[in-house]
Amino acid sequence: MKIAVLGGGTMGEAIVKSILRKKLAGRDDIVISDVAKPRRDVLNNRYKVKVTGDNLAAVKGAEVIILAIKPQDFPAILGQLAGRLKSQLIISIAAGINLDTICSKLNYFKVVRAMPNTPAQVGKGMTAWTSAKDLSNKDREIARSILAAMGEEQYFADEKYIDMATAISGSGPAYVFLFIEAMIDAGVHIGLPRNVATKLVVETIVGSAETMKKMAKHPAELKNMVTSPGGTTAEALLQLESGGLRSLMINAVAAAYNKAKSLGAK
Repeated sequence: MKIAVLGGGTMGEAIVKSILRKKLAGRDDIVISDVAKPRRDVLNNRYKVKVTGDNLAAVKGAEVIILAIKPQDFPAILGQLAGRLKSQLIISIAAGINLDTICSKLNYFKVVRAMPNTPAQVGKGMTAWTSAKDLSNKDREIARSILAAMGEEQYFADEKYIDMATAISGSGPAYVFLFIEAMIDAGVHIGLPRNVATKLVVETIVGSAETMKKMAKHPAELKNMVTSPGGTTAEALLQLESGGLRSLMINAVAAAYNKAKSLGAK
């Protein structure tokens, strides 16, 4: 399978790394296009794949074209590709750019819209995706194999859920990292060495997520298993609830969702 990746940033690199790790394509079958030569050199040295600064050269002969570019760069890229596509599968990972926009600008309908997240860099990503209605089952499975290479994937028949997923799983790692940072700072505040606080927090976060995944219990039930009446956990949770942590999270996700929708409306 010959694959062209337009955009060699963090997510473009994560996709290439995942494709190679899962052996969906060989190094000689992947081309990355990026405007920055230093970045192209890094990717070439790191993965031994072909690189170019020319998008049209990158897509020549490709069976799959992955658009890993910023939303603001989309109009120019779609303009370059319009009228030049025949049977390639297009996978876009740009936030907020909907299928109607991509398909109408390209006058082409073999298109998938996906929203991966940064844990894809270590094979632990979560990708929400959808596709144009007329996409064949074969092309849909090709897209699924590429997205699943980065971790977990969730297909939505209705595109409206992609902007919602953008606010949850797309932006979600940043929320988690902020919480981790605050928890580490709290450990330092009460006297723990920073490196020790970091280890305690990271392993607690990872272990808690794995516990919920494997035990398949509601988070409230798991929370209650940790919380003894009148104990330390109950006191800490009181402070978090009093400070509005729950409502802040709901408002933050709603704001991200509204932003994603506004990007698609432009």
